Amino acid sequence: MVLGAVLLLALLIGGALVAGYLLVDIPPANAAATAQSNVYLYSDGSQIARDGEVNRVNVPLSQIPRTVQEAVLAAEDRDFYSERAVDPKAMLRAAWNTATGKGTQSGSTITQQYVKNYYLGQEQTIKRKVKEFFIAIKLGREKSKDYILEGYLNTSYFGRNAYGIQAAAQAYYGKDVSDLTTAEGAYLATLLNSPSAFDVVAHPQSRPRALARWNYVLDGMVKKGWLSETERATTQFPEPGKVRAAAGLAGQRGYLVEAIKDYIVENKILDDKTLAEGGYRITSTIDKRRQTAFVEAVDDQMIGKLEPDTRKADRLVRAGGVSIDPATGKVVAMYGGIDYTKQYVNNATRHDYQVASTFKPFVFASAVENGSRTQDGRRITPNTIYNGDNKRPVVGGRIRFSPENEGQISYGNITVNTATDLSVNAVYAQMVVDVGTGKVKKTAIDLGVPEDTPNFVTGPAMALGTMQASVLDMTQAYATLADHGRRTPYTFLEKITKGGDTIGLPERTPTQAISREAADTTTSMLVSVVDNGTGTAALAAGHPAAGKTGTGELDRSAWFAAYTPNLVTVVSMMGQDPDTGTLQSLYGALGEPRIGGGGYPARIWAAYTKTALEGTDPVDFDLELQPGAAQPPPPPSPESNPPQETPDDELTPTPPQRPTPPTGGRDNGGQNQGGQNNGQTQGGQNQGGQNNGGQNNGGQTQGGQNNGGQDNGGQTQGGQDNGGTTQGTQGTTGTQGADGGPAEGLRPPPSAFLE
Repeated sequence: MVLGAVLLLALLIGGALVAGYLLVDIPPANAAATAQSNVYLYSDGSQIARDGEVNRVNVPLSQIPRTVQEAVLAAEDRDFYSERAVDPKAMLRAAWNTATGKGTQSGSTITQQYVKNYYLGQEQTIKRKVKEFFIAIKLGREKSKDYILEGYLNTSYFGRNAYGIQAAAQAYYGKDVSDLTTAEGAYLATLLNSPSAFDVVAHPQSRPRALARWNYVLDGMVKKGWLSETERATTQFPEPGKVRAAAGLAGQRGYLVEAIKDYIVENKILDDKTLAEGGYRITSTIDKRRQTAFVEAVDDQMIGKLEPDTRKADRLVRAGGVSIDPATGKVVAMYGGIDYTKQYVNNATRHDYQVASTFKPFVFASAVENGSRTQDGRRITPNTIYNGDNKRPVVGGRIRFSPENEGQISYGNITVNTATDLSVNAVYAQMVVDVGTGKVKKTAIDLGVPEDTPNFVTGPAMALGTMQASVLDMTQAYATLADHGRRTPYTFLEKITKGGDTIGLPERTPTQAISREAADTTTSMLVSVVDNGTGTAALAAGHPAAGKTGTGELDRSAWFAAYTPNLVTVVSMMGQDPDTGTLQSLYGALGEPRIGGGGYPARIWAAYTKTALEGTDPVDFDLELQPGAAQPPPPPSPESNPPQETPDDELTPTPPQRPTPPTGGRDNGGQNQGGQNNGQTQGGQNQGGQNNGGQNNGGQTQGGQNNGGQDNGGQTQGGQDNGGTTQGTQGTTGTQGADGGPAEGLRPPPSAFLE
C-alpha cells in the first residue's frame, strides 16, 4: 500500500509536470517590455507629473564586454552556463528561508528572471510562479544560453528609469555599454539586487550596503576565475555620475515624485521593479495650495535674496522643508531644493546634516516621560535650576564633556525654561546624563526618529543634536509632540490604483508614543521659545506656535522646527559645494556673518504657515502639564542658593533674573526685537550691563544680586542675570551677555560648536 501510494504520488506529480509543460505556451512579450508611465497626483486629483517614457536600448550580447557579462553572472547566477533553466533545490531553499524568517529570497535562475521580466510581470503570486517555472523550462530547451542572457541584460531594470544594460551605462556613466570597465560593470550588476536603494548618488546613506554588494560581485568573479587576484586588489570603486532628471520633473515635481516612490518601495507597497512597470495612478497627500505656498515662502524669504554672482557663499545655500498634518500624519507639502533638474538630491529627505538644538526638546520630553531627577535629586521640570556656565563639565557621566555655549556665554543658575529659550548647551548636556542617554534615545525613536539614523550615538553630546536625521524625520517627531504625544506614521499616499484594481496601503494606527503630560510640557517650553527666546521671528505667522531653533557644527546647517496645534513644519538651510558635493559652512551667506535657525529658516516658516493657515482662526494650545510645570519660581532673595543635596520637589532653587539672549539676536536674524535695538538700549550698555551689574557692583557679593541682578539691571532695564551671581563671578561675563553680544548687533567670530 505504501509503495502504491508513493508510485501514485510520483505519477501524479509527473503527470502534472507534463501537463504543465504541454499546456503553458511561451507568451508574447508583456506590457512591461514596453512599460507605461506612472501618473502622480496632488490630493485634489490634479497632476503633479508623469515619471517619463521608458528608457531602453537593446544591444546584442557581442557588444557587452565579457567582464561585464561575468560581473552580472557573479551577482545573480554564477552557474548559469552549467545549470538547468530552473533549480528546484534553490527554489525550495529560498521558500524555506523566506518562511522561517531568514529573509525574502527568490531562488530564481537568470532564465526565470528573464521570463519574469519579459513575458510575465513582477507580481508575487503562485499562479505567476507556476507559469514562470514551465515557461523557463520550455525556453531553456528551445533557446541558447547566450540568447537568454542577452534578453536578461536588455530587460532588467537598473534604476534611474533605465531598462537594459545599455540604458544603465548611459544613465550612470554617460557611456556606451561597450566602453564599460570591469569595476563599472560590477556596480551595474550590484544595482540588479536593489536598483533604487543601491544608487549611491540618490541614496548616499546606502553607500555601505552598495559597496558591500559591489565587493561581493568582484569576489565572486575571483572565485570563478573570471578576475585575477592582482586586478581585484587594484580595482577602485567607480563613482557613478550625477542623475540627469527628465524635463517633466523640473522644479519641485521631481522631488515629490522621488519621495513618493521611495515611500512606496520602503513600505513594501510595491517593489521598485513592479512600480517601474508603470500603469499606476498614484494620488498623494500633497496639498497643491500649501505646496505652492511653501515654494513661494522659500523664494520670497531666501532664494530671491541670493546673489551667487557677487557673494561666493551664496552658491552654497540649500534649503529643505516638510509640512505634516499632525492629526493624520499626511505630508501636505515638501520643499526639496531649487530645482530637481539642477539639484538632484532632495534636501528634505537627506541624512547628512546635524539637527543641532532641534534635538533638545526630545531630551526634556524624555525627562518628563521617565520622571527624571537631577544629580542632587530634584525633579526635572521647566522651573528646575541648572548651572548654565560655559564649558561647565558634565557631572555623573562616564564620558568627560565640557560643552561650549553659543557665544561662549556663562549664564550661571537658570531655569530649564530659560535654558530652552536661549538654547544653552551646558544645561542640556547635563540633563541628558541626568535622564540617561539610552532613555533619551528611546524617547526620540518613539517620537519618530529612525533608529538607524546616522551618528545617532548615545553620549552627552547627543543633547546638542549631533545625529543626522532628515528634515522629514524631524517633522515626524515634532508632529508627535504637537499631537500630545500620539504618533501617527507619516504618509505620502491617499491611494494607488492600476486599471480597476486598488493597491492596499499599510496600516498607520496611531500609538501613544509618550505621555500627553510629557509632550504638552515640552510644548509649553517651545511656546516660550517663540514668544521670548530665539524663535520670535515665527510670531509673524499670526498663529500661536511652539518651536526650536538649531545651528549645526561649523554653521553647516540652520534649523527651525515648529508647529501650531494643527500644522507642523520644519525648515532647514544647508551649506553644500555645488561642484564637489561636500558640506560647507554658511558663513557670509546672504551677506550675514552667520546664519542661525531663528533667522531665515524661521522667517520661511512664518511666511509659509501664515499662507497655509490662511482663512482659519488662530487656535491656542490645549495643554496638560506635569505637576509644578506651570508654577513660577519663588521670588529672589539675597541669600537664595540652589540646594545641592535636598531631594525635595517643592524646594525649587531660585534663579537669577532672565539673561539676555546671546550674540545680539543671532537666531532672530539680527532683527529689531531681541536683536539690535533691544539688545543695545535696554539690556546692553548703559543700564544693566556695564554700570550697575557688570563692572561696578557685579564682582561683589551684594552687587551681583541686589544692585546689578535684581534692582537696576535685572527686572527693570534688562541687565538681568548677566549682572552677576551671588558669588559675584558673573560680573564681567554679564557685561558680555548684557551688551547684546556685542552692543552694535555684531556677531562673534565663527565657532565650531552647536547651538
